[in-house]
Amino acid sequence: MKKITLLVLGFCSCSVTKVAAQDTAYIHPNTKEKGWQDVFTKGLTNAVFPAGVWKDSAGIFTASKDEALWSKDQYDDFVVDLEFQTAEGTNSGVIVHATDIKDWIPHSVEIQIADDYSKEWSNVSPNWQCGAVFGHKPATNKTLKHPGEWNHFTITCRGKMIWIVLNGTLVNECNMELFTSAKTNPDGSEVPAWLPNPMSTLPLHGYIGFQGKHAGAPIYFRNIKIKKLS
Repeated sequence: MKKITLLVLGFCSCSVTKVAAQDTAYIHPNTKEKGWQDVFTKGLTNAVFPAGVWKDSAGIFTASKDEALWSKDQYDDFVVDLEFQTAEGTNSGVIVHATDIKDWIPHSVEIQIADDYSKEWSNVSPNWQCGAVFGHKPATNKTLKHPGEWNHFTITCRGKMIWIVLNGTLVNECNMELFTSAKTNPDGSEVPAWLPNPMSTLPLHGYIGFQGKHAGAPIYFRNIKIKKLS
């Protein structure tokens, strides 16, 4: 994200924001370019999950239980780009920096996916709604589509920073370094008790996961691509 100054007809100058096409922290990337790979192979043959829970239906991944789908590899700095579709009441998420996939909740960061239009999720804390860094920092824009429609998600993790783009809009920008308390976020909101490790203390590498069918509501993922950042 760079600031440039333009001279307008010689009368005044104004500051505008220039977004480079390759700056995936602020826009959806072109995943056909060099460096992009599928996170999962066809049939989820390289994925880690309990047998029989997740299935690949013509490139759409969905689960029958609340068990996460995990990458085989661990990642440091990266961009992950994907599409997801909610149903009524969906509660899911994209999990990053996970160092323990068996007890992942306190040992990772979750980028929340939820059906904010449902009665279950329309009135919860903003940092529990779609596009939030769950339990820590709410999204600043509401760009989620209705259940049954496909959403486009791009998550960039570089060092302590996380950027979240949802349907063409940067909806969250989070500096993990600022989240030093296990009880209170920088904005004064309460940290859920099941997140006892401050984000500032979490390792900046790990597996990438996708939360399964939670509380009876399904979630659907497709076109999950990743690019490692140098």
